[in-house]
Amino acid sequence: MPLLIVSGASGVGKSTVCHHLLGKLDDVVLLDSDILWRPEFDRPEDHYRDFFETWLRVCKNISQSGQPVVLFGAGIGVPENMEPCVEWRYFSELCYLALTCKDDVLVERLQRRPQGSKSREPAYIKTHVQFNRWFQEHGSQAQPAVELLDTTGLSIEKTTGMVAAWIGRKLEYYTRPKGSDHASSV
Repeated sequence: MPLLIVSGASGVGKSTVCHHLLGKLDDVVLLDSDILWRPEFDRPEDHYRDFFETWLRVCKNISQSGQPVVLFGAGIGVPENMEPCVEWRYFSELCYLALTCKDDVLVERLQRRPQGSKSREPAYIKTHVQFNRWFQEHGSQAQPAVELLDTTGLSIEKTTGMVAAWIGRKLEYYTRPKGSDHASSV
């Protein structure tokens, strides 16, 4: 089975979409990568490799039960972070979708977070605006390519529906009965 990854900068709507999809998609396991973050993983010098390998190992074990996994998180959506990992060999492919939005919208969303939140700090905002731009400017040229969904101006319901449709399209090939590679005429 493939591993489906929904990514993007902080503030684009990943966690909100994951939360809204809970209970609506019975054929996949939805996970938010933030739940396993620990200070020991904060190692930029090795590109956070232990964090990514840990998540791939968790997803591998879940998918071996027959349930595909959709993993939501920021850095996991950068192919160069995931593709070198040893554990990805247990998946047929890694499929990437990045949620993006316009810079001013991202800044506004991050500034609306609760007082005292790290995500309201100027340096944090600057980093995530740059990360958002990376997806917009380089995601489609990454290997494999990262599909983009601009959430600017979309309601959470519309965004959630579009992410659910992406998940459905990606899994359709793997759930199609063997020998039905061609559409049947009705």
